[in-house]
Amino acid sequence: MKNILLPTDYSENSLNAIRYAISFFRKTRCNFFLFNAVPISTLISGDMVYAANTIQLEKTITESAKLKMKNLVKRIEKEDYNPKHNFVSLVEYDHLVSGIKHMVADKNIDLIVMGTKGASGLKEVVLGSNTGSVITRVQSNVLVIPEEAKFIPPEEIAFATDYNLLYNAKILDPLLEIAKKNEAMIRVLHVSRRDEVLSQEQKENKELLGEYLKDIDHHFHSVTNKKLEAAVECFVQSREVQMIAMIAKNLNFFQQILFKPTIEEISYHTKVPFLVLHE
Repeated sequence: MKNILLPTDYSENSLNAIRYAISFFRKTRCNFFLFNAVPISTLISGDMVYAANTIQLEKTITESAKLKMKNLVKRIEKEDYNPKHNFVSLVEYDHLVSGIKHMVADKNIDLIVMGTKGASGLKEVVLGSNTGSVITRVQSNVLVIPEEAKFIPPEEIAFATDYNLLYNAKILDPLLEIAKKNEAMIRVLHVSRRDEVLSQEQKENKELLGEYLKDIDHHFHSVTNKKLEAAVECFVQSREVQMIAMIAKNLNFFQQILFKPTIEEISYHTKVPFLVLHE
């Protein structure tokens, strides 16, 4: 059984992510944990915390949240008649990130699937956007579903890398599993500046990556462009890529692609699911 965590704030973006996850794992036995974090700030009014009524207020807020979640689960179950799927509702009185960290450990979560409002949602990571905070602060693989993404079984997956990391089987396994189940091609994308050549270390890492991918249909691509995000955009459109994957540990490279301020020509932020792999 796969254990999939689906954080929700009941917005259309989060509902779109839930539906995407259900379709993505349509052939897989899954426990879907729908999770809502009731923010601690709910009990704070201005600078005053009404300590005397905190317990009662917390109970009232939590019960209301649980009822809302129960209704959401019923709605999702009506939409999804898949006998392989089991839905569990979870409500926790906590901040979102700490609540998700707790759920990942307590429920042995394999993957977090959550929505975002495209480029505008991602670029605000510095200001603490929910999705941005989760993918940078929670040590769990995350599948980010942009607001305009619709489920299409991935046939082309772009794995963006600068070859500066020593790859290992553990971190790549989820990507290989997705590729195998969908019979998808993995296109390894390296973006370089003009006249830039790979170092010996990068060459060795590339060779090792090739070894890990030997049983998967794959191809290595090198694109020359001064702007990394523009190169990724061009590649995604030209190859009709249905998913982009990256390793979170490669932070500088990762942030340039995912968190750079929005550019008018960039559309992958709003349309293409993004798989973030953690060690």
